[in-house]
Amino acid sequence: MRHSIARAISACLRTLLSLALPATGRRRKHPAAALPVPPEPYVSPWSRPWTGPTKEEAAEIFRRQAEEDALRELQGERRRAAAYATLGVDYPYTYDGAPFGAADFRASA
Repeated sequence: MRHSIARAISACLRTLLSLALPATGRRRKHPAAALPVPPEPYVSPWSRPWTGPTKEEAAEIFRRQAEEDALRELQGERRRAAAYATLGVDYPYTYDGAPFGAADFRASA
């Protein structure tokens, strides 16, 4: 009796394992899509000339940089005026389109 129970359990396990983990056959093969794609051939960066910005692009970069520097300078002056205002010191600050000028400020002070 013991042998028949062991054989029945062994047969069940063998059947379950063969369904879950097939050892051979087409189900065991990996799909073709899972094959690794070969890498593209290496291209040295020195094989072609350096492609930098054109003359017009470089001029535009420097023009934008000059505009940013002017805005940064204006922003620094505004911050300086605000810092002096917190200390209670008058700072002769003016801007384009202001209804008053720096000379008017000094004359009225």
